[in-house]
Amino acid sequence: MAKILVKKSKALNGEVNISGSKNAALPIMAATMLAEGECVIEGAPLLTDIYNMKNLMQHLGSSIEILDEGTLKIQQNSFTSHESPYELASKLRASFLVAGPLLARTGYAKIALPGGCQIGSRPVDLHIKGLGALGAKITQGHGYIELSCKKLKGANIYLDFPSVGATENILMAASLAQGQTTIENAAVEPEIVDLANFINLMGGDIKGAGTDTIRINGVKKLNGAKYLVIPDRIEAGTFMVAAAITKGNVKIKNVLPNHLKPISAKLREIGVNIQEGEDHIIVQGCDKVKPTDIKTLPFPGFPTDMQAQFTSLLSTIEGTSLIIETIFENRFQHAAELKRMGANIKIEGNFEIIEGTKQLSGAPVKATDLRAGAALVIAGLVAEGETEVSEAHHIDRGYYKFCEKLKSLGADLTRIDD
Repeated sequence: MAKILVKKSKALNGEVNISGSKNAALPIMAATMLAEGECVIEGAPLLTDIYNMKNLMQHLGSSIEILDEGTLKIQQNSFTSHESPYELASKLRASFLVAGPLLARTGYAKIALPGGCQIGSRPVDLHIKGLGALGAKITQGHGYIELSCKKLKGANIYLDFPSVGATENILMAASLAQGQTTIENAAVEPEIVDLANFINLMGGDIKGAGTDTIRINGVKKLNGAKYLVIPDRIEAGTFMVAAAITKGNVKIKNVLPNHLKPISAKLREIGVNIQEGEDHIIVQGCDKVKPTDIKTLPFPGFPTDMQAQFTSLLSTIEGTSLIIETIFENRFQHAAELKRMGANIKIEGNFEIIEGTKQLSGAPVKATDLRAGAALVIAGLVAEGETEVSEAHHIDRGYYKFCEKLKSLGADLTRIDD
């Protein structure tokens, strides 16, 4: 398995270009199944999850060609299968997003329960509730969910929790449903807006994306379109933390600063200097930093996907910091690994209490999930000695050329692929 060897590095310095958003590209890939015509998706990061979605969609009949770095040409000429098999679906959480488009286009879908990082239960009950409200007949078997319908019909749907995946699945299915669908308590993440913009470009009629009430007027047909995916706000946030922990000076390019406000706000609160441009952010570390408290929340709150990286940062700041995780019940697995490096962290329920220490030490650690892996690499940048991060394949699911980008900023690290 791949591992990353990280040595204590100098302050990161220079410029880094952020890739397109994985969490926007995956639902947009699924949405191309709705179109009768060719779609070209630009800015898709060529990550493990993207390839896994590509393999799943090709199994269903999609024609997918990688034109160049980050550009996908996709066409759904016909559906060769209505089933998402376990061996493909188990490799990524976003595999369940094919349910809505497959059901809307063909009237039948058999979907294996999805995989992905083991950070919590993440049930698909809200997806099922929404698709059922649109008229799907649902049968749950051992590890599979079958959905069928003659014709989806618009409905008023209230989500008990503003689930991003459920909002995306319902939104896609409703785009070809008969009549109007209203999703209340919808997720408001930028990735939802990106998906809606893409469907509208294909000829859809979606209003209110980015608010908690989305209205979709179903259309009879969607056409192919060319679309550029938004930048990855979590990759950007990760490099912001890397700059801060090393007390560096890094210009982070190809970002939308409005998507990064909760991250920027917390870094400023700690004492880090943040300068925002139209499409870039400059992060300048500071010697005088202080602890803080963080509570993860759905957007526009502080993202759960950034709490592991901030745990690494706060572990190096003297004083007591507190992180409250409200999204996933099993997202503190990185804490045990950071403790191997000398971090002083105590877990009580969904609370993480961090007593900052002056110096972390290099140690063999394991990436338990995607963001935990990135957090351990970041911690290794300031730890004395060498840190060996094993199971680095997790990092490949969400960061494109992660090591290369860090090395371009002066990080001392090496990736070893066994």
